[in-house]
Amino acid sequence: MQLTYLFDPLCGWCYGAAPALAWIARTETVSLQLAPTGLFAGDGGQPMDAAFAEYVWQNDQRIRLQTGQPFSDAYHALIFGTPGVAFDSAAATLGLVAIGSTQAGREVEGLSALQHARYVEGRDTADRAVVADVLARAGFAEAAARLAEPDAALRAANRARIEDATRMMARFGARGVPTLVLADDRGARRLPGGILFGDRDRLAAELRAGSGETP
Repeated sequence: MQLTYLFDPLCGWCYGAAPALAWIARTETVSLQLAPTGLFAGDGGQPMDAAFAEYVWQNDQRIRLQTGQPFSDAYHALIFGTPGVAFDSAAATLGLVAIGSTQAGREVEGLSALQHARYVEGRDTADRAVVADVLARAGFAEAAARLAEPDAALRAANRARIEDATRMMARFGARGVPTLVLADDRGARRLPGGILFGDRDRLAAELRAGSGETP
């Protein structure tokens, strides 16, 4: 079966779903495709003023309690203590598309590196230079180089992937991310979003049910 993961690299709930995504990526019967939606990129982003930072932090605490994912003191200092920091996923999204164009199949690993850099190390992954450095240190030197000086082909690929993901969200009535869409010989359908935040047995059962396999 094929699973498409609709996400944004600055989405806190997508970070909360990271352990489940890693588990899916290791599942041999699943072909996993990442679909960056651009939800918080460019016009979808905004300055991290005090009110918005407080909203983000409170939401992050709910994610931490539900998923166990860490949000460090360094990250807290980033969103509250860095003048001019932006909430904009354009650079991180472009970096992931660069990985897809240079080392296909490693985008989940790259997304994990960017999430760890932000939420654990407290690095500003809205900054393209920071994203390039994170990717280079994580073993994506070619993608980092492309991101440092993005050409027309990379920008076009980025637009195309975001447009494809946006159309998929509209087609399946997805109002936010993360969202999973399963496709097999019976067609395509959206899976319940909650399966990314429960136990692995439930996730495995949902995948079997979604694919028509016998439990």
